[in-house]
Amino acid sequence: MTTPSSTSSDSGPDFDSGSTAEGSPEATSASESSVPLRSILELSRNRLTSTMLKLGEKKFRADQLWRSIYHEAAASFDEMSTLSKTFRASLSEKYTISSVEQAMFVTSKDKSTSKALYKLHDGELIETVLMRYETDGHRRNRKTACISTQAGCALGCTFCATGQQGFRRNLTVGEIVAQVIEMQRIAYAEDEAQMEQGKRTKGELQGVKNVVFMGMGEPLANYKNVMAAIRVLNDGQGLNIGARHITVSTVGLIPQILQLAEEELQINLAISLHAPDNNTRSQTMPINQRYPVEDLIRACHKYANATGRRIFFEYVLLKEQNDSVEQAQKLGRLLNGLHCHVNLIPVNPTKMGPFERTDLNSAKEFQGGLKQYGIPSTVRMEKGIDINAGCGQLRERAIDILGA
Repeated sequence: MTTPSSTSSDSGPDFDSGSTAEGSPEATSASESSVPLRSILELSRNRLTSTMLKLGEKKFRADQLWRSIYHEAAASFDEMSTLSKTFRASLSEKYTISSVEQAMFVTSKDKSTSKALYKLHDGELIETVLMRYETDGHRRNRKTACISTQAGCALGCTFCATGQQGFRRNLTVGEIVAQVIEMQRIAYAEDEAQMEQGKRTKGELQGVKNVVFMGMGEPLANYKNVMAAIRVLNDGQGLNIGARHITVSTVGLIPQILQLAEEELQINLAISLHAPDNNTRSQTMPINQRYPVEDLIRACHKYANATGRRIFFEYVLLKEQNDSVEQAQKLGRLLNGLHCHVNLIPVNPTKMGPFERTDLNSAKEFQGGLKQYGIPSTVRMEKGIDINAGCGQLRERAIDILGA
């Protein structure tokens, strides 16, 4: 199985085809139209190259532009010193780089987690989280970006703040990728500051090393744009995020899981399971009515067999709802024989949600129940509780504060 980074970086879908506001590959300048400048992040690498050629530039200029945008995370065309001033001026008239505008930014007291609220061109609000693992064993000095794929979510999980807000629209490829670039700029700045302080060597400019599609929305419900975004993130001449450092989470959309198995992407798949049986799962996850537990696990076996990849199961622990030892044992029997790992996560309570947080001792007892069946698991205490880092919570807070 090949990974996208081992193939030509010009490969991948032409994800902007037919989506231009301008009706042609070349964007319209602000002076020619009242339409806001289009983000250049909406151009696939193939489309970027063809557009630059139509503007009279050489292919190597398109390669330089791509590297400046994604590898160097330039915030403006003026920063791209490898490009001529004339070319930079021309780009500035036709495009903007990012399609997101920061509305709020908060950092936890322990500095391990920051959360940004971004405003999109149509006023929608999405969230992105940067998690820092500065002194966490093998993840020392690593940073992970948790990104959104939809504005809102249609799936209505009762313990999730985003699910309680309803669905508004899918994010574009550029809006998905922009979140990682924004976090990359922050990560680079922090790395450089640590170099100046002598805490890092010059060779340790790492930036964001991991990306998890676990923010607002259901990634596999925005399948085409998410796959295109992954290929941009994985491009060796750009952000160069390794496929095995990218995780896509899903509530269990079976057709898309089976489709993902055929993509030849060595990414990680995480299943939001949260219950070992249909009765319990249907109480908190309406999607279980369409894709019941036994069908979902069957699809997971097919995925694991086709890809050879381990599957991660996310299990949010809800006090007195799904956290008993008996339920842990039932989960152990359900997952027996499947190459997997279970992440146990005490819930981040939401404003409208009815659930309380399982205490650490109960979480450890649940973990013991899984161990009886040889199922590996980790209890993950949520980061950023003091800054509403749970999915959709910062948007709730912003609406309360700003009346957005």
